[in-house]
Amino acid sequence: MANDNEPFEVLDLDAIRRGNSWIQSVFGDISRQSAAKQVAIGGATGWISGYLFVKVGKIAAATLGTTIILVQIAQHQGYLQINWSRVEREANRARREIRREANRNLSKLQHMQTFFKQNIFLGTGFAGGFLIGMAF
Repeated sequence: MANDNEPFEVLDLDAIRRGNSWIQSVFGDISRQSAAKQVAIGGATGWISGYLFVKVGKIAAATLGTTIILVQIAQHQGYLQINWSRVEREANRARREIRREANRNLSKLQHMQTFFKQNIFLGTGFAGGFLIGMAF
């Protein structure tokens, strides 16, 4: 049992919130770390991302495939009537909107390229870890 006269440490959560995030407090500025640490951090995060990508992708593919089969069966049985001209019109409209958004987000892509150029070890480790994570 603890003694009442024992000193204890007070954790000031407001000071932590005002400062950097917990990731930054643990790792600091990763670009200033050694190359080995950057590769290790990039590889670990890449492996986790790749592993989750595969698991979520399998679930999404199974769900999408099942939905397509059920819609086809329902249409064949006469439960659904699909207006294909409207579907084509909406698909063309969506394609135009996607192109507009892609053009708008081009600066974000250029920002990401600059980040990876400045953190080549971290990016390489992430890419390798992602591929390894996808293999599991």
